[in-house]
Amino acid sequence: MLLFFNRYSFKTLRKLLSSQSTLIFCLLKDPPPYLCTQKSTYVDVYMKWKKDPLYDSIQSIHHTPELKPLISLKNCIAHDPNGCIAISAVSKRSKEFGLPIKVARFMRLYPSVFEEFVGLKYDLPWFRLTPKAVEIHEEETKVYEDCKLDLRLRLKKLIMMSREKKLPLKVIRGLQWYLGLPDDFLENPEANLDGSFVFVEMEGGERGLAVECGERMLSSLQKNAIKREVYNGERNEPIPFPLFPSKGLRLKRKISDWLDGFQKLPYVSPYEDFSHFNPSSDTAEKRVVGVLHELLSLFVEHAAERKKLLCLKKYMGLPQKFHKAFERHPHIFYLSLRNKTCTAILKEAYKDKSAIERHPLSKVRDKYIKLMNESRAILKQRRQSSRRVNDETRVLDLDLDSKDEDKFGKLDLDLDSEDEEKSEMGKSSL
Repeated sequence: MLLFFNRYSFKTLRKLLSSQSTLIFCLLKDPPPYLCTQKSTYVDVYMKWKKDPLYDSIQSIHHTPELKPLISLKNCIAHDPNGCIAISAVSKRSKEFGLPIKVARFMRLYPSVFEEFVGLKYDLPWFRLTPKAVEIHEEETKVYEDCKLDLRLRLKKLIMMSREKKLPLKVIRGLQWYLGLPDDFLENPEANLDGSFVFVEMEGGERGLAVECGERMLSSLQKNAIKREVYNGERNEPIPFPLFPSKGLRLKRKISDWLDGFQKLPYVSPYEDFSHFNPSSDTAEKRVVGVLHELLSLFVEHAAERKKLLCLKKYMGLPQKFHKAFERHPHIFYLSLRNKTCTAILKEAYKDKSAIERHPLSKVRDKYIKLMNESRAILKQRRQSSRRVNDETRVLDLDLDSKDEDKFGKLDLDLDSEDEEKSEMGKSSL
């Protein structure tokens, strides 16, 4: 090949090399982290699921299927000007509330929350809140007022984690419960949102919510690392995830070595650009784990149904089977199989209370659950009292029957005696 170069070609090549030598030297001396970590040392991590009673016994997480529709129905009653509603106002909204049974039947399961009575206008069942439910509702309203800025920040962070800094409204509504947002949060944007939020039109004509914010967001993992003085605030520094192994869960040597190397990889913040990453590299997997870690840390209970997170795959640049990260990292996440569903729980929130503070709204939800549990005792007492009344009624019916039999028996005897006397008188006359 060199035989075909003339002296002008050699001069041109020499100039190009001399002009680019400084840049090449800089790249070789101090290359960007993403150029050095685009490698894949994938280890087929398979660990048998280990049941942990600590996470399976968290009531605020596993009572969500009943608590969520209960609070929605409570809000319908509390927002009514009369403080009560007829059952006809909500009887056809079972699907909206996510109830597998009729609304009236569901409300009657919780007499400690909903008080039933017959209305004056219509001969229909009406419901109002019990005094205890009203008291908890007032406390909940105060918590929402005090935490309005915090809830707004959680929503902003969720949107900023997306690829284009915007999410469809239907996706946000699907995660409102986990974020702690009230049911009418998006219906009143003037009071709940600031100027950084903008309503936009997305693909397919659906409405979305975008965030226009130039400030740099730090994840909860970065903030805790700064507190521990193991992170300087620079981009792509290696920050290890806090690990909390379950009892009896042991890792093979090969998996343990892979995990040690995984922890030493650069940490990519969920709020930073990830377009330059190789999707099959270990660094890309660490970003996926970081996204899931930050997502669960934003939720009030630091947990969510795994299937509820699938809608974020498209908007947050997650791989097709990103949910497998929960299984590959059992020291960070726990998968609970209660309520015939799979719930992902962030272990750090329940093992290290100083790392992630408990949200005030979580305490209010615990009070609702405690009030719901009182309904069981009320219903049990009602069943016992109704059984006792039925038994007494049955005994009374038996007594009445015996008395009637005695009366009818005496009447029959008297009639028989009269007939005998008449027959004797007839014989004597003959």
